[in-house]
Amino acid sequence: MPKPLPSDLERLYVRFLDALASPVAMVCKDHVKYRRWDDLVSIRVDPLTYSHPEDYFRDVAAVDFLRKCKDLDTSFERETVAESNFVYAEQLCKRTNLRLETHFLDNDMDRHADLLHTPEGACSSLIAEARKEISRILGKAPSDLKGQFGPGATYGDKGSLTTIPDKMTSRPTLTPDSLWWLFPWSSTMWGRAVSLQHDLHIKTGGYLPEVVRGNRFTTVPKDCTKDRGIAVEPSINLFYQLSLGKAIRSRLLSAGINLQEGQDIHRRFACEASKHGCFATLDLSNASDTVCSNLVKLLLPAKWFNLLDSLRSPFTLFKGKWVKLEKFSSMGNGFTFELETLIFLGIILAVRNLRSVREPLEALVEPGRDVFVYGDDLIIPTDWASDVVSALTYLGFEVNRRKSFVTGSFRESCGGDYFGGVDVRPFYLKEFPNEPQQWITIANGIRKMAIGNDSYHLNRRSLFRSWVVALDSLPSHIRRLRGPDLLGDLVIHDEREKWQTRKRGSLTYISVYKPAKFRVIGWQHWRPDVGLAAILYVHNQHSASGVIPRDGVLGYRVGWVPLPPSSSRWLPPTLDELDASRERCRVNV
Repeated sequence: MPKPLPSDLERLYVRFLDALASPVAMVCKDHVKYRRWDDLVSIRVDPLTYSHPEDYFRDVAAVDFLRKCKDLDTSFERETVAESNFVYAEQLCKRTNLRLETHFLDNDMDRHADLLHTPEGACSSLIAEARKEISRILGKAPSDLKGQFGPGATYGDKGSLTTIPDKMTSRPTLTPDSLWWLFPWSSTMWGRAVSLQHDLHIKTGGYLPEVVRGNRFTTVPKDCTKDRGIAVEPSINLFYQLSLGKAIRSRLLSAGINLQEGQDIHRRFACEASKHGCFATLDLSNASDTVCSNLVKLLLPAKWFNLLDSLRSPFTLFKGKWVKLEKFSSMGNGFTFELETLIFLGIILAVRNLRSVREPLEALVEPGRDVFVYGDDLIIPTDWASDVVSALTYLGFEVNRRKSFVTGSFRESCGGDYFGGVDVRPFYLKEFPNEPQQWITIANGIRKMAIGNDSYHLNRRSLFRSWVVALDSLPSHIRRLRGPDLLGDLVIHDEREKWQTRKRGSLTYISVYKPAKFRVIGWQHWRPDVGLAAILYVHNQHSASGVIPRDGVLGYRVGWVPLPPSSSRWLPPTLDELDASRERCRVNV
């Protein structure tokens, strides 16, 4: 018999389902009663079958509340699913690599311009245009990369030993193709610290970098039915991959794609698109794992490709065996996200260029104004969707039909779900709550759904009954900590008159529930030269007394923090503004 939900969580979820009061919610309630967790998380709600946003919201909120909860006792072999996806993605990349081989034989793709209406000519022209756009965006390859550390594990740094000083005192790892990076690396503070470490321990084998064939496969939780596969990179490779990803990110910003604010931009634009329908949102399945090697070689300038290729891992340690990769890089690589953003943008702009032969106004469409890309989240003009999907499919990608929207009043992008301009994003519980800060997160998630962003929100006031249940699970002194959503889950989001504030000089402080006790590894744990070198690599793991590891928060307490001002950030134009802009362009033409 599957394990039940914790009693307080079950009480809240049942109250939540009663408040939603939809037929699907009642089905979910029945599954909870009999602990049919597999059946519960297998329910799928398709927004295209609904005509009213609130009807869809009530069904999807009921189903998705527990879908991503890693503690739910389902019977799915989650790690096995991730492993199967790895194998499938490699097979897909292999087929695409073979298909793209023919394009290396054609050194004059421009000669296909008169063959645009044939499959061969269209594909060759697409690749040529995408390569031209990507070359324009990237410009000159960087000649000097200053490496940087990430917060996670590396091939040789596992478990809790992933702080910067830990990485500086463990044996560095790198791939054979990255050996020439040892020259610039040896002059970094990290390289010098390792050199001294080697001199001190030379009799026991030293700490010279270890050459490994590639990365190692592992999994992280995704939802109740499957894990997500990632690859943990060698430490020196990752050190420079992150720097190269930063360089690509900077070039994308110059081209109009702001990855720093990308999620907020996509959510706002998806909301606008759901009202008017003239923009589509596309999502890809296993996008990073299906960027095959030949595609990167075809689309990127030679110097950029060689730079990226020298830092990628050509093999993955998968289930105890080394597998030669058909993909170019995977999640875990420090530049994968920026690279896939660049490639998808290049493909979309190539479609624009080819369409502009027939429709001159298509050439006026620009990234950051009419086209947005954030990893594998794409926003494009609706009438482009068929051409873009065809291009992506030929180049080896699979469009996630369940999460891509071209018709109807629903759009989804970067965690924003909108139905005719109404926020219909459900709340996802990630783990069973057993601490006050986790109950605050649940309360805030329910309140956000109850308030919504439109006049329709009056239909959701019943959800406040489950919000009250969440608050009942908090001690009374924490239950009083109310504040604005700008502070995240440090406070319970509520109306301003319920905030506890006080003035100190020109600043207003607000009472919150904040991290207060940390596990700190003192600097004396490492040699002085390692501590000095680690401090120079700025990172929020560091404190005056030592290093705080990723899982270093040991306790919370009530305290005071300054009330932040409302942030003003750049936002993309509304669709009405875009229509006015296009009208001016037509007049000018």
